[in-house]
Amino acid sequence: MKIILDNIVFSLQKSGGISVVWYELLSRLFRDHFLISCIHYDNQNIFSTKLSYIEDKMINKGILRNPFVRYLNLRLPNEKEQFIFHSSYYRTSSNPLAINITTVHDFTYEYYNYGLSKWVHSLQKRRAIKRADYVICISEATKKDLLHFIPEFDEKKIKVIYNGVSDDYYKISTLSLKKNELPFPIRSYALFVGARDGYKNFSLAVKAIASSQLNLVIVGAPLSNEEKSFLKEHFEDMTRVFCTGRIDNVQLNVFYNCAYVLLYPSKYEGFGIPVLEAQKAGCPVIAYNASSIPEIIGDDSLLIHELSVDEIHRCLKILEDDIMRLQIINKGIINAQRFSWERMYDQVVELYHKAWNEKV
Repeated sequence: MKIILDNIVFSLQKSGGISVVWYELLSRLFRDHFLISCIHYDNQNIFSTKLSYIEDKMINKGILRNPFVRYLNLRLPNEKEQFIFHSSYYRTSSNPLAINITTVHDFTYEYYNYGLSKWVHSLQKRRAIKRADYVICISEATKKDLLHFIPEFDEKKIKVIYNGVSDDYYKISTLSLKKNELPFPIRSYALFVGARDGYKNFSLAVKAIASSQLNLVIVGAPLSNEEKSFLKEHFEDMTRVFCTGRIDNVQLNVFYNCAYVLLYPSKYEGFGIPVLEAQKAGCPVIAYNASSIPEIIGDDSLLIHELSVDEIHRCLKILEDDIMRLQIINKGIINAQRFSWERMYDQVVELYHKAWNEKV
């Protein structure tokens, strides 16, 4: 079975969720010595640089100078025998011998973007889905969205394969931590992790924590001037706020372990990896009861049912009970065990074999 993988996402992101998924798949395919070629573009992606590529198996396209290349299907005329083609970001091969596999992560653009960017992205995604022999959806919620936006698509060609969660996240002894490793005392802060786009409801998180006794730690890109101004409006004492910038998994695991809670009021998620990272590290998660979150989080004790400060405060109050808090933490650790990158990998390879054998 020959596999050609399109690494274009590594040239579209320096990091990011889809890069994580692609890295976890690619590293295991390399490990197990599958017959793989990679269509590759020069990049500075932090996950790509961790991989050990086999040089003579690289179909190197150089630098992604032409911004339209990312939208083009690949002919691959030199391929004269059947092959699996799996792109990291909504491209397919027009070679008649290609077996096209497409992974769909979410429908954020369709729900929350507007104008030309939404139109171009949705057109490319729709075209990739319709040309696919099989589509991988990363949650049942994403599958439901796919059938909502493309109702004519054959449901039998959709396979739900959950993402995993890194083993870098686990319970640690907080007694071993040095005082300067954290900006605030243990359990005195709430965490907000990841992107802060409008539908992520960062502003709601700020309002909820500002009106509580907790401090706020923000993990992700540096704060914009607009975000700094918003924080100053709501926190009279800005020493209660700390932004880590982008940090590695080891550092993030420490922040999860020592937090009072991860606040994740996102209105829409295709999956929601930070929820599982926090659970693995023994950190309770307050999240919004929508999209994929109820499917992923397991226990619904800390799901908020409306996007309001009062609802978040209701869940923060639950965590004041030490017995209830411990029960929620233990349920979270058990729930996170349902998801692993190894399980994801095994199911993707199984789908490759299924698609291959149907064409032989």
